[in-house]
Amino acid sequence: MKIVELCGKGCCPAVKLDGDRVEIGEAGNLCVLKAEEWAVLKQKVLSGEL
Repeated sequence: MKIVELCGKGCCPAVKLDGDRVEIGEAGNLCVLKAEEWAVLKQKVLSGEL
């Protein structure tokens, strides 16, 4: 599992990559994506579409 904290201090939402599952957010406000969905979201951000 790889965890990226958005603020680096442990108090902000995080992105957790774990095999075919990606979690974005925090307790009570969590989005779970499949690896394929994550790839689409990542590409849209990198291309400037989002």
